[in-house]
Amino acid sequence: MNFSVNFLRTNPAVKASAAFRRRGISIRHLAFTFAFSIALLTLYYNYLRHTVVPFPADVIHYPQETPEVWEARALQVKNAFLHAYHGYERFAFPKDELCPVSNGSIDNFNGWGVTAVDSLDTMLMMGLQPEYDRAMSAIHNMNFSLPINTRVPFFETVIRYLGGLLSAYAMTGDDILRTRADQLGTILAPAFNTSSGFPSFSVDTVRGTSNGPKFGGLAEIASYQMEYAYLGKITAKKEHVDRFTAATHNLHNAELRKYGGMYPMHWDLSSGQATDAHLSVGAASDSAHEYTLKQYLMTARQDTANLEMYLRFTSHVLNNLMFISPNRHLLYVTDSNLYRGGIRHTHSFEHLSCFLPGLLALGVHTLPLNHLEDVGLNFTELADDLLPEHKMGYEELASFNLTDLHLWAAEGLAQTCYLTYADQPTGLGPDIISMRSGGLYPEITWMEAMQEWKIKGRRGPPPGVGDKHPWAGDGNNTTDMLDREISIDRRDYYIRDSQYQLRPETVESLYILYRVTGDVKWRHRGWAIFQAIEREAKTPSGYANVKMVDTYHPEQRDVMPSYFLAETLKYLYLLFREEDIVPLDEWVFNTEAHPLPVFEWTKEEKEAYGIP
Repeated sequence: MNFSVNFLRTNPAVKASAAFRRRGISIRHLAFTFAFSIALLTLYYNYLRHTVVPFPADVIHYPQETPEVWEARALQVKNAFLHAYHGYERFAFPKDELCPVSNGSIDNFNGWGVTAVDSLDTMLMMGLQPEYDRAMSAIHNMNFSLPINTRVPFFETVIRYLGGLLSAYAMTGDDILRTRADQLGTILAPAFNTSSGFPSFSVDTVRGTSNGPKFGGLAEIASYQMEYAYLGKITAKKEHVDRFTAATHNLHNAELRKYGGMYPMHWDLSSGQATDAHLSVGAASDSAHEYTLKQYLMTARQDTANLEMYLRFTSHVLNNLMFISPNRHLLYVTDSNLYRGGIRHTHSFEHLSCFLPGLLALGVHTLPLNHLEDVGLNFTELADDLLPEHKMGYEELASFNLTDLHLWAAEGLAQTCYLTYADQPTGLGPDIISMRSGGLYPEITWMEAMQEWKIKGRRGPPPGVGDKHPWAGDGNNTTDMLDREISIDRRDYYIRDSQYQLRPETVESLYILYRVTGDVKWRHRGWAIFQAIEREAKTPSGYANVKMVDTYHPEQRDVMPSYFLAETLKYLYLLFREEDIVPLDEWVFNTEAHPLPVFEWTKEEKEAYGIP
């Protein structure tokens, strides 16, 4: 048999063509099928791609553990704190932080023993009196001097040191804590020597001057109101009160028309106005948004200016920054930038943004969202000074029950935050992920999906809210690039920063959602995270940041941030405790998880301090 005949008999394409002919299928039929498929894809991309197909919720049953089981788990968290703090005491105290792999120490936050100060109220909540008494030795010896490194970062010093001192004072009434807080607040005061009154980045504690660029990140210039308000209350010093009232005045009167009422990321410290159009709830922005609601709650719900700012910020986020992923229908929040050609979304989702579901749940718990007239506000009128398209967005929000809407957003976002942990082989969450969007992946905002869900009769759970199982694909452990891409594609995101930095934001939100809803699933999800921390982050002397959480071979870094003891372990402990020892109606956590008590200004104080 010659080559040509053999080739014709054995070539797969020729054999397939012959098979098609036997079935009456010609090249014409194939061409028509191909053209019809292209037409369908074109129709989908241009007309149907915003249609959200309901994603069935998984049926997940969480066991109703006995109170004794949860108290035993709280005890395990307490033991984890003791392990971390005793390692710090042994190898690092009175320096700032422990290096938990090398058993070294580092002074990276002024050298005043930040881990000890940051941990004071956690010790008090856990009943660790011996550790608390030893930590107080740092307080008694503290003089806030820095003869060598004379630059003190304002933001970190306020939330960690000042917040820690004030919270411990609120719990104990110990005068030395109030005295040290007063001294620290005064030493930091030169930061406010700017034309706008917004604080500069750092303070020279020797010369009494401020340092840093003439521009500031939103979180750094607007995350001190709670601390200075309470400091002013307990010291009766007008200069402290003036610090937080200036911040409220600046933010409330800022020109935000083109930003939809939300604060951009960067600000001019001279003019007090925004310098860019980057909107985010993540790094460099997060706590400033957080403090609008919390300042309102801490001052006995009298500060309507901050309440208005909270409602505008959350409304813009709900309408413009929340999206549904294409396959698993995960709800996430991202950043946007305003350009001449329009708005561009990054579809980046940060672990730092996972504080937002807890904040939304706190708002649901404390605000009359469906009856804002009770606090003197009209919801849709909050958009009167904004662009017409933003006012239309408020009307769309008002077509829903606002309490339900905020709670659904909280639950959907918190679930996605949890799934970024549960999806990984280590059970720990990466610091930054990027959601699939663009090209063949439509940009579907959450409110677009919600409107469609409402039109179609509200069948099933709201988009992004129904329970979902963790991703079961093995894309993280395959060496085949195609398999890995397919797995990541179906998972709906790829990982940009695979490090878990012992961050608290996700467990913070799980704790608040449990206290607000009573749903035990938030406890179980927190327990899974704690077990992963124990398994992957624990060292002989403490706990370490973990690299490559998306692999089966993670690595520990020689870092144990003070916030791990101040926030992460505290929120886990409170999540598992049966008794609600820090009621959300009586205490408000600052951004470093230091609870400050709700208080009310007296008539005399309002007159003396010029408080509306």
